[in-house]
Amino acid sequence: MFGLDPALGRDEPLRLLLLGAHADDVEIGAGGTVLRLLDERPQTEVTYVVFSGRADRAAETRAAAAALLAGAARADVHVLAYRDGYFPFEAADIKGFAQATLEGVRPHLVLTHRRDDAHQDHRVIADLAWQTFRGAAIAQYEIPKWDGDLDRPNAYVALDDDVMMRKLSILEQHFPSQQAKGWYDAETFQGLARIRGVEAGVRYAEAFHCAKLVW
Repeated sequence: MFGLDPALGRDEPLRLLLLGAHADDVEIGAGGTVLRLLDERPQTEVTYVVFSGRADRAAETRAAAAALLAGAARADVHVLAYRDGYFPFEAADIKGFAQATLEGVRPHLVLTHRRDDAHQDHRVIADLAWQTFRGAAIAQYEIPKWDGDLDRPNAYVALDDDVMMRKLSILEQHFPSQQAKGWYDAETFQGLARIRGVEAGVRYAEAFHCAKLVW
């Protein structure tokens, strides 16, 4: 998956790094992929980082992470409190955290935002991933939003019905603060997965942008 080191056996621990600018980003963009990966590789060791999660959103994030990562062999969860919308002005502190805390993770696979995402916070985290984890396979997930910046992905992960429903359940149960937003509902997330599934020749899929793939 995503050009992982061919020397890494399926029964060996996979080091997975999940980076999200905001609470729910990881679950929206790659929740199904994470669930499938943990089903298939239960020895996976996960580092999960959300950079903007204050007060009630931090509690939501931790609860969602516990549900999402229940199948992991180990899960380190970091929920930070950088200001939503201000990441370009706090980039030095964000990079300092990554150098101090994350460089030692040495991930095999990083799931993060797209470098050309319309949201400025997302771009900062994507750039951080490419600056910090050059030896890892990096797959960039997509987040639907009003900007209409969904692009043409070049990698897909098929999701069966069970994984799709588990993803939707996590998004519905663990992020009540988002329920009032008009775009935030199961129809949005399932609809996008269905469209990506059509493109991938399956029922449901999550899509990624991979600048480099090693086969």
